[in-house]
Formats: sequence, structure tokens, C-alpha cells
Amino acid sequence: MYSASDLRKGLKIEIEGEPWVITDFQFVKPGKGQALYRCKMKNIITGNTMDKTYRSVEKMGKPDLMQRDMQYSYPDGDHFVFMDENYDQVTVDKDVIGDLKFFLIEDMDCKVLFFNDTPIDVELPNFVEKIITETEPGVRGDTATNVNKPAKIDNGYELQVPIFINLGDLVRIDTRDGKYADRVSKA
Repeated sequence: MYSASDLRKGLKIEIEGEPWVITDFQFVKPGKGQALYRCKMKNIITGNTMDKTYRSVEKMGKPDLMQRDMQYSYPDGDHFVFMDENYDQVTVDKDVIGDLKFFLIEDMDCKVLFFNDTPIDVELPNFVEKIITETEPGVRGDTATNVNKPAKIDNGYELQVPIFINLGDLVRIDTRDGKYADRVSKA
């Protein structure tokens, strides 16, 4: 159990049987009365947010969260299979993966977050390298800064890339926001 004095940004607590993370925290000491702890929180499973104020005497539950290092193995219909070092396999639903499915590479090391032995979140490495499979050639002489064009990678994911990127180039993509980071090599 956590007490109100343990609250801080990034702390994970359990409210009504669900895990929440504190995204913003403010300590308020009025002239009279007890100190208050104002928190903005985000539900780790659903993504919903809420504001909640705690008095200094209140207690919060500690969620049963566990993070395991795993490797991505293969897609299985609407699920994705991950394996740990003991060769135990875990299937993660497509709703948990979301748009991260475009950046999964076979044997990629990932971190899978479990709540009560159920996978609720997958964390990929910050960057992945993918080959551009579809884009229009850049117009010669078009040297204006920050000019982007659409491009697709092998699984159909579309992103904006600079005009100097060509078909077959290997690019680095930021998995946190799905945007182009830099070119690794030319085709």
C-alpha cells in the first residue's frame, strides 16, 4: 500500500482494480487544514485520464505489475506471439499492440508489461530500421528546406520522409511516434 506522501510523477497505483500512472503531481498546503495531493492520472489499460485529490491520510493500492523482457516471434491471426528466455510463449492481442504492429521485426527484443498475468502493454526499442518500398522520386532542384513526401514501408505503413529518400533506401523510424528519424543507407 502507498500513502499519499509516496505520490510522485510516474508512480503506478491501483484504483478500483485497475492500474493507473500519475502523469502530473502537485502538493498543496492550504493555510488551514490538511495537506492535499492533486494528481492527474492515466489508466494504463484504457488510456482514460482523470484528476483526483488525496488527503495526506489516504492510502492507495499497489498494482500487480510485472515487466518481462521478451522477443517477438510471429503474428498469429489477430494476436502476436512473444517468447521469453525460457521459451515460454505469450500471445498479445492486436488491441494492445495497436500501430506498433507496423514496426515489429522477427526476433526483436521488447518489454511486455503484465497486469495480473495479462499483457497490457508492449514497449519496442525506440528506433527500427525499415526499407522504403514505395515512394515517388524527388524532384531535382527542389531544395526547399523541410519538404516531405509520402513513402511506404514493406507492411504498408505510410510516413512522411524528406524528398531525397528514394525507393530501396534503409531508414530509421521512431517507434514512439511513427515518424522518420534519419536515413541509414542508400539503395
